[in-house]
Amino acid sequence: MPVTTLVSAKSCGVTTTALALTLASKRSSLLAECDPAGGTIRAGLLGGQVNAGVGLYHLARAERTGPEALAHAFASHLWHLDQAGHRKLLPGLTDPAQAAALARTWPALADVLHVMAQQAGHDVVIDGGRLALEAGHLHPTLTPAPLLYRADLVLLVVRGTEQSLALARHVIPPLRTELTERGSGADALGLLLIEDGTFRAHQVSAALGTPVIAALPYAPDVAHYLTAGGHPPRGYGRSPLLRYARTAAEQIEAAAARRQLQQQYPPAAPQLAGILQRLNQQHADGGVKHG
Repeated sequence: MPVTTLVSAKSCGVTTTALALTLASKRSSLLAECDPAGGTIRAGLLGGQVNAGVGLYHLARAERTGPEALAHAFASHLWHLDQAGHRKLLPGLTDPAQAAALARTWPALADVLHVMAQQAGHDVVIDGGRLALEAGHLHPTLTPAPLLYRADLVLLVVRGTEQSLALARHVIPPLRTELTERGSGADALGLLLIEDGTFRAHQVSAALGTPVIAALPYAPDVAHYLTAGGHPPRGYGRSPLLRYARTAAEQIEAAAARRQLQQQYPPAAPQLAGILQRLNQQHADGGVKHG
């Protein structure tokens, strides 16, 4: 199952998108709210049900004790988003000042999240918040950089507006460079489009030189519920946002699987590609002739 990190150049609904993907997944799923600027789900969707005694910040102390302590703390700080316990949340920071304490915890947390994906069979979605750059690199405190480097996919959430595309243009080149030099490769980067604005997926992809992996409809009523909580709007479970989120989750999984396959079987050398081309042509012409 993939580990997907969502980020944005500016507030583009990363948390709402992460929640929609987590809630709509056909498998068990986990949302790790890792925005260094602070989490919003406990005060929003959860309506204050979760106090500050639960969440991401407490993993920093456990990590200093060792991997076993971190694994135990991780399991004890998850919150169930549904009664069956198939949708889990690691609530985020309650104070942005806590972010500095997590700088050395991110790599170990990345390991835990990959275990949840690969061994526990969860779709793992990471809310990485707004990207912060310093001298062309990901900021070591204001961005959970190791969670981007280790992700199967890093999706920049954008809207189909000129303003959103203009902001994205500035962060894509350094992000691509960071993933090349420190992560798993520039091909981990893709876009998740919120269909708010005049630009369609193919136009966004062409404008930013980056593939749109999935798209979600702009749904203010459902987005407000996922952001602020309260009573879900009528037809919430059948809403276009959640329906398309299920499709988006499948598209993300397919993209991650293609990328994994490409890493296992890299493109053939040019000489070999030429041989394959000739064999394919012979097959198209009726097969290899003998004698």
